[in-house]
Amino acid sequence: MLSLDFVKRFDPYFLALLRIFTALSFISHGTQKIFGFPAPPSWGMPGAFTLSWTAGVLEIVGGALVLVGFMTRPAAFVMSGLMAVAYWMAHGSKGFYPILNGGEAAMLFCFIFLYIFASGPGAFSIDGLRRRA
Repeated sequence: MLSLDFVKRFDPYFLALLRIFTALSFISHGTQKIFGFPAPPSWGMPGAFTLSWTAGVLEIVGGALVLVGFMTRPAAFVMSGLMAVAYWMAHGSKGFYPILNGGEAAMLFCFIFLYIFASGPGAFSIDGLRRRA
């Protein structure tokens, strides 16, 4: 039987890749809502201080914290909660199945951020640098 135990030593690096690419994707949802970049939301730009605008600010700030791995666990916890609320407010009312209600991204972000909260930032993080100092 083939053993993949040798891959275990790369766990912190794979976790860092998951953290970094998830954060980059997440930030783009915030920049779309706040700056209309790379394109404005299909429902239109949210007004300042509305629920959608606030979510956009949290997506940019929280995503940036997770991206660089600074205060990773608390930021990931808040982003997981944000996505749980977003799923139930924007998608859950349209039906149970994520494939039908358009909530796949929110559901995946929720559980990826929950995993990052539980696992920590992995390699290449400011938290890791601070821990070693």
